This record gives sequence, structure tokens and C-alpha cells, in this order.
Amino acid sequence: MHLQRLPARTAEPTAIPPELPGALRSCLANAGIEALWSHQAEARGRILSGEHVVLATGTASGKSLAYQLPAAERILADDRSVVLYLAPTKALARDQLRAVRSLGLPGVRAAVVDGDTPPDERTAVRRSANWVLTNPDLLHASILGDHRRWAEVLHRLALVVIDESHTARGVFGSHVALVLRRLRRLLERYGAEPTFVLTSATIGNPAEHARALTGLPVTAVTRDGSPRGAMDLGVWLPPTDASGDRRTSTLEQCASLLSSFVAAGVQTLAFAGSRRATEVIAVTAQRRLADAGSGTGSAERAGEGGELPLAERVAAYRAGYLADERRALERRLRSGELLGVAATEALELGIDVSGLDAVLLAGWPGTSTAFWQRLGRAGRAGTAAVGVLIAAEDPLDHYLVRHPEELTSRPAEDAIVDAANPYLLTPHLRCACQEAPIDDDEARRWFGPSATDLLAAEVAAGRLRRRGGRTSWPWRHRAAGRVGLRSAGSGNVRIVDAATGAVIGDVDEERSHRQVHDGAVYLHQGRTYLVDRLDLDAGVALVREAGEVGFTTRPRSDTDVRIVDTADARGDGVVDVARGRVEVTSQVTGFDVLRLGGSDVLDRVDLDLPATTLDTSAVWFTVTDDALSAVGLAPRRVPGSLHAAEHAAIGMLPLLALCDRWDLGGLSTAEHPDTGLATVFIYDGVPGGAGLAERSYHRFDEHLAMTRSTIAGCRCTSGCLSCVHSPKCGNGNDPLDKAGALAVLDLVTTHRGGDGPGGRSHAADTGRR
Repeated sequence: MHLQRLPARTAEPTAIPPELPGALRSCLANAGIEALWSHQAEARGRILSGEHVVLATGTASGKSLAYQLPAAERILADDRSVVLYLAPTKALARDQLRAVRSLGLPGVRAAVVDGDTPPDERTAVRRSANWVLTNPDLLHASILGDHRRWAEVLHRLALVVIDESHTARGVFGSHVALVLRRLRRLLERYGAEPTFVLTSATIGNPAEHARALTGLPVTAVTRDGSPRGAMDLGVWLPPTDASGDRRTSTLEQCASLLSSFVAAGVQTLAFAGSRRATEVIAVTAQRRLADAGSGTGSAERAGEGGELPLAERVAAYRAGYLADERRALERRLRSGELLGVAATEALELGIDVSGLDAVLLAGWPGTSTAFWQRLGRAGRAGTAAVGVLIAAEDPLDHYLVRHPEELTSRPAEDAIVDAANPYLLTPHLRCACQEAPIDDDEARRWFGPSATDLLAAEVAAGRLRRRGGRTSWPWRHRAAGRVGLRSAGSGNVRIVDAATGAVIGDVDEERSHRQVHDGAVYLHQGRTYLVDRLDLDAGVALVREAGEVGFTTRPRSDTDVRIVDTADARGDGVVDVARGRVEVTSQVTGFDVLRLGGSDVLDRVDLDLPATTLDTSAVWFTVTDDALSAVGLAPRRVPGSLHAAEHAAIGMLPLLALCDRWDLGGLSTAEHPDTGLATVFIYDGVPGGAGLAERSYHRFDEHLAMTRSTIAGCRCTSGCLSCVHSPKCGNGNDPLDKAGALAVLDLVTTHRGGDGPGGRSHAADTGRR
């Protein structure tokens, strides 16, 4: 285990501005605030002067106060002014509502509008609220499409706050950027020109990212003046059993640490990367505490739940829960009744909790930004804290175990959005046409040079109407109803308990093929369900509670990649690397039934699901047969060698791009029909691409060198989840050849993709049509 103490940070206080209204000065005094941190004072001054600002400082640095003060000052000066606050989650918006109302300021009328708000309450908000808190999804689906009802609010808008803006990246970020362009277009029509304020975790490009989101010039405030307590940071590799054949699973180890901390009265958050993982951690920790016969915990942390058994003071928190479930869990955590919570980023983005003692990370969270954001939940009051990264069976995690200095020295990643992605821009153009007919000049000004061609294509297809030089939406239903911001797909599948008819969760349609197919095991609130039927036409997965089943399921799939065109390529004829557009066809063909906690296949079941097609971006490399033969790879070993190299390379790319391996896909083949050679593809998992594969192309040497280092450093003999196995492999990790993968990577890095002497570089258009 690697252990390191991160030093405390000294505060940089600034005197409370003398011109601050008396009501606000009283609020600060009542909260025990005697000074502002330097970044709060700087942000306030810039906002009040009319600058668009992004505040990018650490967790618990008081970013909320930095925009709450100028927002309140605007309203106190003119209570007809309106503040619009956008949060990435419902929970965070409601948390901020509590914070704004706690100020007790006269004239400030704050209210939340989200999917849980009844129609009569929405009407009341439109009529009287001057601090409206919502999320980009509702702004997109309801407010913009119904803007005439919100006309008075939009006309009086003085400030737009986009909280946790670093989460708006990739597909979601590109959607948000387009929603904000639609908002600004309508605001111009209503005569409003508000100041935009964004808050962000520490990322590599806060000003650039904020400009990409809003389409406005934005000033970045990045020097953090808040104090920070010391933190003991540990990197933990789960141990192997006595035989050395089996390593304790990451989730099992995380549950063990969580139960130990809870038993000691240490309030702890355990972050995991999936819904299922949070359920497993919480249930396992509860069982450990119950089996140990633990009492009610430390009196210092008793809170409202001091008389409860410790097993009942542990819970899971994730997206997909219904509103009442979320709110109940939030109240228990805030009151101290909950001592241990296993959470996805739904809690990371949803609750501003103080006084936490420890944070556990069940695996690398995908980015340096997310790593520090989650660790920042501990020691929030400026006290010392504990943070532990528990390595998962993943190539990237094991690379960090061997190179822990990367955790503290690696710079924050850039957040990337692409508002010009035609697969995302086209549906937002439909929405804009419904909100107000649009001419070509306006389309180019708000949505970029490609907008006019996309509008023309929509008119030609009969989806939009063109009259008098303006394009409009000719249908009665809302265009926004068919556009979800959280994916590039067509919508969500509701997960329904067949016995009660209750909706217990949801999943987007693309993931439903893999997660809630017929026969799949689905976990919710610690309960195990089996999927009876996935009805894609109705958008429903019917499930039934199954108790303890003793097994889990893993989908199998087939994938084919066709090169559409090659944008760039380089190489020496032995090893070539290229990037370009590809068409990926995938089909979930069945699933394996696995023994719970192991890899034994108990059964194999076929499925009849439709194929899906993805037009996206990819990077790929090719190797000649002679070169493979020269390094000792006979034809029978080539498929497994390439397959293993592909898996490991996908696992390492998130160190170079702001993503995780679930955002990527891959394919390897001993002879691809478009290249005629042994080929390995890595592609972006979203329509139109997200710039991830392109990042690999431009840092190809570094990418494959890290990949080779990870495989070579793994102690296993023939491959494992720490090096060349993939948890998402549609072929059950077969075939895989670890030694062969090293030979392939040595060969490729030796030739360096044509970057070395004698290499050639060219642009090409060689795809099979």
C-alpha cells in the first residue's frame, strides 16, 4: 500500500466588502463568516461588473457563496430581476434551494422546478419566483419549448448560474452547449442580456470549456483562497488469498473498509462507478456489520440514528432512484443517521455535506478531476481526513498502483464539448425551429456554419418546413420530447416491477440491451431482480424480485467495424496508424450466467435483439503478416495477441482523455476486409465521436508505451482483469494471449507508427464504401 500525507493549504482571506448590503452582511455574520476567501471576492467583483465568469476551484472552497452574493445583490437592488440556476442533478438543485432559503433575505423568492414539480406549482413559480432553480434537462424539455408562458421570467433574467459545469462534457456537455445557445437566442428576443456564471471543479481548460458551453467570452477565476486540512492518501491493492490465485475483489475490499470505518464511528463515503457496484458495496458492508453484531457506533457520530444498529446506518445512493427514495437518503446522511454511504456520482453532484471523515474510491474514477472532486468530500470543514483509492482489476488502476506519483503530479484533464456534432446539433435545430422559426443567417450565428446544410436536409426529409426564407417545426408534438440530454440515443427504458406495476428505475435504450435484456440480473436498493421481458417498442423492462439467486449475468455481443473514410495516417508500411470515420455494427447475441463472485460459466443463453449501428470516430493500427511472423507470432496466436493488446489499450486511454473505458469500444482482427492486414481499432462510443480516439492518435507513442508497461508489470502468467481482460468484452475474453500482446506492442512501439526516421505521414480517403 502506498501512503502519502498531503499538506494543509493556508487560507487567503479578504475583508467583506463595505458596500455589501446590510441584509447580506447580517447573513454572513449569522453564519459565522467574518471574511471572504480571495477567489470569492474576485468572482463577486467580476460578476457585478458584468463579466461572464467561471470559478474553477477545489471541492468545499465556497464556490456557492461566490455567486450567491452577487445574485442576491442583484435581487435586493431590484426584486423584479431573476436568477436562473442550473444544476446537473435534481438533488443538487434542491440542496441549493435550502441554502438560498437559509439566507432569509427579504425579497428573495426561491423555488425549484424539476420533473417532480406539479403543474400548479410551476405556475406559481412563473408568477412569483425570482430565483429559479432547475436543471438543463427541464430547461430543454419544458421551459424553452413553452417559453411564452415563461416570457416574463426570461425577460427579467439578470444572472444565469451553471453549477458543476465540469460535468458538462462529452455528449452531455455538447447537448448543454446547444441548449444554452437556444436559451440565449430566446433571451435576445425577450430583450434580456444576463451575466453567465459557471462553477467547476479543477479542470485543465476552464475558460475554454466555459466559452464552448456558453458561446460567450468567459474569465476564469482559478486561484483557490480557501483553507484545506491535511489528508492521508492511500493507494490500496487488494490482497490475494493464501494460494495466490485469487485477489480479493475491489468491491469486497471496499465493503470491508467501509464496514470497519462505520464500526469505528467514522462517517464515510464509498464511491463506485456503477449502480450495481454501489448496491453490492452497501449490502456487503451491512452483512459484515450485522454478522459482527456491531452496536450503534461512536457517540460522537451518533446523530439522529444513534440507537439504530450499525447495519441500518449504511445505504446506497445512486441515480435511478425515485424522488422520495433520494430525498429520504439525503435527509439521513445530513442528519448523521447514516454513517456509511456507497454512492455513484449522483451523490457527488447532489449533496453538499460537511463533516465527513473519509472517502473510499472503489477503482479509479476515470479522471484526475473526478479523483480530487470525490476526495474533497472528506475533511470539508478544514479538518484532517482520509482518502483511499482501492485499485480495481483494471490496467489503468494497476498502472497507478505502480506509479502513485501520477496521482499528485498529473495535470487536470481538459473538458471537451462539440456543439457541431451533427448527430446532436440536428435534433436541437428542430427544437429551435419549434421555439421560433429560424432563417439561415440566424442559424449560422447561433449554431455554426453547418447549421444551414443540416436544416436543408431536414426540410428535404419532410421533418421541417421552409416558408419565406425561414424554417419551422410543422408538428403538434414537441421536438424536445424526443431528445434526451444524457445520451446520443433515442430515450430511456423504464424498469417496472411486474408484481406491483411500480417503476423502480430507468436506463437509456442503448444500455438496456446489455443491462436489462431478458434473463438479466438487476440490482435495486439491495434487492435482486430478474428481467422477465425487455420490450423495446414500449420502452419497458419488466422485472420480478428473485431473492438470493447465487449468480449474475454477462452479455455476449458481436461487433463489426467498417472504415468509412481515413482522415489522417502515418506509418512505414510495416506498422501504420490512422484515424477517421467508421461505422460500427453491434448486436447483443446472448448472455452468460456466472457464479456470483466468480468467473465460472453456469449457462449460456441466446437472445434475439436487433443490431445497432454507430457512426463514429476511431483510431486504428495495422501490422503486416511478415512482421508478426518475425517476432514469433504464428497465425494461430495472432487473434488472441491483438485482442489482448486492444483490451489493454482501451483500459489505458482514459489517462490521456477525459473519459473512462465504458466510453470506448474496440475490435481486433487478424485480417480486416478494409485493410487486408492485422488491425486493431479503438473507437468512440457515441455517434459522431467525442475526440477520444483522436487523442490516442496524436499521443499514440505515449498511449501504447503505457499499455505495454501495464501488461509487462502484471504478475499474472496468462492474463487477468489487471492487464488484458475486459469486463465489457462481448466475447467472454476469449481468445487472449498476454505474451503475444507484448510482442505486438513491442513491434508497434519499435516502428512508432511512422513517427521515426523513414516514416511517412499522409492524409487519405481509402475507406470501403
